[in-house]
This record gives sequence, structure tokens and C-alpha cells, in this order.
Amino acid sequence: MFELTIIGGGPAGTAAGVYASRKQLKTLFVTKEWGGQSIVSEEIQNWIGTPAISGAKLAENLKEHLHKYAGDYVTIKDNRLVYNVTKQEDGFLITLDNGETYQSKTVLVASGSKRRQLSALNADKFEHKGLTYCASCDGPIFAGQDVVVIGGGNAAFETAAQLLAYTKSVTLLQRGETYKADPVTVEKVLSHPNMTGITNTEIIEILGDRFVSGISFKDKNSGEIKNLSATGIFVEIGMIPNTGYLENILELDNFKRVTIDPWTQQTKTPGIWAAGDCTNILYHQNNIATGDAVRALEDIYVTLRTK
Repeated sequence: MFELTIIGGGPAGTAAGVYASRKQLKTLFVTKEWGGQSIVSEEIQNWIGTPAISGAKLAENLKEHLHKYAGDYVTIKDNRLVYNVTKQEDGFLITLDNGETYQSKTVLVASGSKRRQLSALNADKFEHKGLTYCASCDGPIFAGQDVVVIGGGNAAFETAAQLLAYTKSVTLLQRGETYKADPVTVEKVLSHPNMTGITNTEIIEILGDRFVSGISFKDKNSGEIKNLSATGIFVEIGMIPNTGYLENILELDNFKRVTIDPWTQQTKTPGIWAAGDCTNILYHQNNIATGDAVRALEDIYVTLRTK
């Protein structure tokens, strides 16, 4: 019987694993891969304490950190997915994708989420070559350049607002007739002199040679195909939480994110906590995820050892 099972090997899960070892909790740690979403980033500039680091190096560092301190307390099962979590009288039964089962008194869900991918021609070819899904990670690289944001929700407009601080211009391409972002946000961002918003668009192709040079889209009002020059394309068309395996045991919101109490990170299922991008908190970033995971670990420790 493990005291704790941690699901996920990104910044949240790894931070929790390190703290679990320091608190001497007998822990099962399960991850398919290390690093979370950031593994695909060429350069991360906002990982606190490190001016610049690649996603691959960050993943390597996370893995090394947990292995160094795991000791006799954290059993690491990598290259594995959790297939199911089932409630039992004295805790939970954890079933992995290879059929292995383990018992655990508590669970911390840190399985993250994945970006909804752009399906336009050449989108996959130019990912991390001018097309990115993370303005916080990659935005400053495009200082003084013309960029495009794809999307029309709050995340897209927040990304545009961030980029306007240092890019030459931002053009936002929205699929529908109206923006989904809050009207106040829309009005404020679109009032910037270097900002342009275009609705009723269908993205056709990402243009470029070795790197992005522009984007081709269809004006759905006129049917005309238009090309727009840009060196950076930021995609903000939604997130898909990695929570499908939890639908029978946890409360999920309309976006399939785990519902938590942000004071403790507890879910509405006693014995299960959650942290990071799979939760229904307002902002999702690496540094936020690690802090949330540490908060969860503190509460898990108190629950296990003092109550």
C-alpha cells in the first residue's frame, strides 16, 4: 500500500515527487514522459532561476532531480500511463496501461493537458519554427516583428495583449463572426494602434521555407484567399485536459478540467488532490503548476500524518 500516487511527470508532478521524498511519504510516481507540454519548446525564458532553457533540457533536469532524491520513498514508473483509478474502502486502486495494479491511500493528479492543434496545411511542419502554442514561452523571441494570433477567446486576446508590448504588429484571426472573449477585453486590445482583428476566417496554410514567413486564410464573407506576412504565429484555439481516465471518479467542469479547492488543491473526491494544467484554475504556466503541486503536497502530508 503506497501512501501516495502521483500521476504526471511535468513540472507539477515532479515538484510533488521531490517534496514527497523529502517528507518521506511512500510514493508511486507514474508518467508517460517527462517535461509536460514544455518538452517541445526550443527555448523557455520564464522558468524562474534559469534565463533560458530548452524544453528537452528542462525535461531532463526534472527527471534527474526526482531520481536523485527519490531514495527509498518514491517508486518511479516512467513510460507508463494510468489507465484507471478506482475507489476502494481503504484508498484507491491504480491500474496502469500494462495491467499492473497498485493500492494507494491518496492520489495527486498532475497529468496536465495538451494544446488543441491547428489543422492547417504545414502547421505541423512549422511548429517551433515560427508557429508556437505558448506566447509566455516564445513571445519575446519575436520582438519588433509582425505576428499573428489565431483564436478569438480570452486566451487569444490575452496573448495578443502580451505580444503588443514588444512586437511590431499583431493580427488576430477569428474563425466566427464574433469574438468569444469578454467584450471589455476585446475593446481594450483592439483599440491598440498596432492591433488588427479579422473575423470570419478559415486558416488554409502556413507559409514559409525553413521558417514561417506568413499565413494563408480564406475570407468566409467573400470567399477570397488572402496571404498575410508574419514571422510568428501564435495558436490559441483551446486546451484538452488529460483527464479522460478520471471521469468516473472526479468532478470535471465543462472543459473536462478537474474541479479543485484552490486553498488546498483538494478535489471533491476525498483522498484525491490535483495540480497544474489539468485543473480549473485561472492561469496555467510551469511556475504556477509547481507551486500548486507543492501546496497539494503540504496538504496531503498534513492529511496523512496529522489527521
